[in-house]
Amino acid sequence: MAELARLVVFASGRGTNLQAVLDACAAGELPARVVLVVSDKPSPALERARRARVAALYLPKPKNVRRADYDAELARYVAAARPDLVVLAGWMRILTPAFLDRFPGRVINLHPALPGAFPGTDAIRRSYQAFRRGEVESGGVMVHHVVPEVDAGPVILAEPVPIEPGDTLERFEARVHELEHRLLVEAIRCLLD
Repeated sequence: MAELARLVVFASGRGTNLQAVLDACAAGELPARVVLVVSDKPSPALERARRARVAALYLPKPKNVRRADYDAELARYVAAARPDLVVLAGWMRILTPAFLDRFPGRVINLHPALPGAFPGTDAIRRSYQAFRRGEVESGGVMVHHVVPEVDAGPVILAEPVPIEPGDTLERFEARVHELEHRLLVEAIRCLLD
């Protein structure tokens, strides 16, 4: 039997995207296993990792430490896990070359917007507000390679999420999250194939 690919997942929030990856690995939908979960906040994602018996690293960035120095330390921990792929699934920090150069072409990010639209934080709400102003007809989800610029790397997969006229932000957000879970797993599978 072939050895499973090693995934390191970064998550700072609830960890639902992490859970989608853990579930896909457990079900054999991905030829991979999560070997480390990293969070910079005391998030539910760390508890999900512990429940799945996956190593969990909580590494907050001290205020007096430069981003590049923090990223270099983060890279040392991640390198020790020997990842085939580093998956940002709700990670809310921009990674600098101090991290990215250690894992060239192996760091991907999930973002709840279409390529070129609404980079950075709060993309779902901003998409919904733009719809309400008549500026867009849909939101979306993309998985892309990470570069130092925010949500600007080469796209692996992207799909729109239509916003219906009667949608509340909550209903739209639920559909975005549902697509995030599926698209993230598909993108990982694509890269591992």
